[in-house]
Amino acid sequence: MTAKLPAPVYLTGRHVRLEPLTRAHVPDLHLAGGGDEEIWRWVPVPLPRTPEQMAEYADARLADPACLPFAVVDLATERAIGVTCYFDASAAEEQVEIGGTWYARSAWRTAVNTESKLLLLTHAFEDLGMGRISWRTDHLNERSQNAIQRLGASYEGTFRRAKRRPDGSWRDTVYFSMLADEWPAAKARLTERLAAG
Repeated sequence: MTAKLPAPVYLTGRHVRLEPLTRAHVPDLHLAGGGDEEIWRWVPVPLPRTPEQMAEYADARLADPACLPFAVVDLATERAIGVTCYFDASAAEEQVEIGGTWYARSAWRTAVNTESKLLLLTHAFEDLGMGRISWRTDHLNERSQNAIQRLGASYEGTFRRAKRRPDGSWRDTVYFSMLADEWPAAKARLTERLAAG
């Protein structure tokens, strides 16, 4: 099977729906995380404090040719509670990165992240035919690193002084990946975890 590049699509689970990000999501996103420093601490973009700044954030995601952004919609409320993205997809290399993810604090330690990633991983491996999916995060963001490892991803290495943070300091970037032959076992674990509540 030849891999395909990701395109805008709706991915629906029991708790969340991932849908193509649009300007219409901005009011919900501002309510979900606008101005919350803890949510944005490790996201490598300036903190959006106002609805206008949240719109600028959404516009930047939509204008980035390497990014396919999704709004994460809570099915219980039909409100956008975060964003997640595919990045740097290559059909020839059969790989894509998942990142740019943030959620409202109310979604932390719930099924939201597990199901969002299960939807993205299933689509990438099973529908698009990807052979490798990667993640990267700030070396100080232990919460994100733990969440990535709980998905079944493997640590690959750390690039030192790899990216400047919005505050001007430098971060080391920690890399993880999952391969297609690791996906069936990871999918079974994630599905079981979601079913358990």
